[in-house]
Amino acid sequence: MTNSNDNLSRRVVISGVGLISPVGSTPDELWSALAEGRSGVVRNEPLAGRELPMSVAGLATQFTGGIGDFGPLEGAKKKAIRKGLKLMCRETQMAVAAAQLALADAGFADESPDPESSGVVLGSDYMLTMPEDYQDAIAKCTAEGTFDYKQWGDDGLSDMQPLWMLRYLPNMPASHIAIYNDLRGPNNSLTMREASGLMAIGEALRIVARGHADRMIAGATGTRVLPMQAIHAMQTEKLAEPTGDPATASRPFDKHRTGMVAGEGAGMVMLESLESAQARGAKIYGEVLGFGASQVCDEQLRGKNDVALANAMKVALRDAGKEVCSIGHINSHGLASPQADIEESQAIAKVFGEDSPPVIAPKSNFGNLGAGGGVVELIASLLAMEHAALPRVLNYSEADPDCPVNAVASDGTSPGDSFLCINTTPQGQAAAVCIAAC
Repeated sequence: MTNSNDNLSRRVVISGVGLISPVGSTPDELWSALAEGRSGVVRNEPLAGRELPMSVAGLATQFTGGIGDFGPLEGAKKKAIRKGLKLMCRETQMAVAAAQLALADAGFADESPDPESSGVVLGSDYMLTMPEDYQDAIAKCTAEGTFDYKQWGDDGLSDMQPLWMLRYLPNMPASHIAIYNDLRGPNNSLTMREASGLMAIGEALRIVARGHADRMIAGATGTRVLPMQAIHAMQTEKLAEPTGDPATASRPFDKHRTGMVAGEGAGMVMLESLESAQARGAKIYGEVLGFGASQVCDEQLRGKNDVALANAMKVALRDAGKEVCSIGHINSHGLASPQADIEESQAIAKVFGEDSPPVIAPKSNFGNLGAGGGVVELIASLLAMEHAALPRVLNYSEADPDCPVNAVASDGTSPGDSFLCINTTPQGQAAAVCIAAC
């Protein structure tokens, strides 16, 4: 487990948000979908001209990767991003777009933050090559349906696109964001699947609190729907079995849930010292009070998420100096996988007992966005505090006795003035962030 450092001193707030999701690319669009109980899960259709292997998915269809998707850009920055699009895979494009939207929301649309005191921490899934990037090279080494590995070094690699590797390195999103915005402060990239976004926020929190930077862009980008990622998900995770309306496929904690719905998206926030945000009159969404992380697995390296999530929540609460009774709501991982939801419910019970605060599950609206999901979900809770109402868990119609969480099933539930946001991975990596109104 990780915990705070006694040298932390500065208060850290969120002063900007940006997102790409299946229900929109603005906070207003996200909140509208959550408040209205609207789903972004759709019958799967070709994405960017590519066939996808899943029958339903949470697709960010509004995000085309065109320069208009990157916020209010002008001049040299707009030209640089447009030129750099050929170096970006879809996950990187979504990351850069969400970061630009967060910077604009924080008040830096026209000018960059102070370069030396601003940085980036960004999480991602594994970034996997699209089949079209290597199909010609593979064909060159294949005869009568058999691939000859001995030919690859001499014949195959010579047919790979020159920019292939630059498009798929997981540190490229943070690099692009820093270069386009002249952010010369701390810069790091994390690859911890669904835990990546909250891990990035936790690291950025420490950086700002210690005074190593005044502001940090933190977040993550991910996809579970592009061909190679989708194949991996289908091999390793229990997927939903939709039989009717795709909007009903994602059912966290519901007795009739059948599995995870895959999606894609990115979420970014601007973390800033309270002093800096107040000095420039920035909007403050909330204060980041604490962070906790834990990794627990068995001898076969299978995640023990009930233990890992409980550890992470306890550390985040201790880090924040908060008692369990003071938490307004929990923004759950809410994967809708039969076993994953049971383990998460057990973790919540270990920490909060029988009287847990209300629990929301934004994945019911848009599915599992991979690494990008956690920060989009966190933004949902920030908006819930702003609007003084929690969104209900979509498709939650019958409680599962094995998931005794206080799931929000109707409108009008108060979010309180603080929340825990939690995420985990099949490998037992868990992260928790505690945020309160400021």
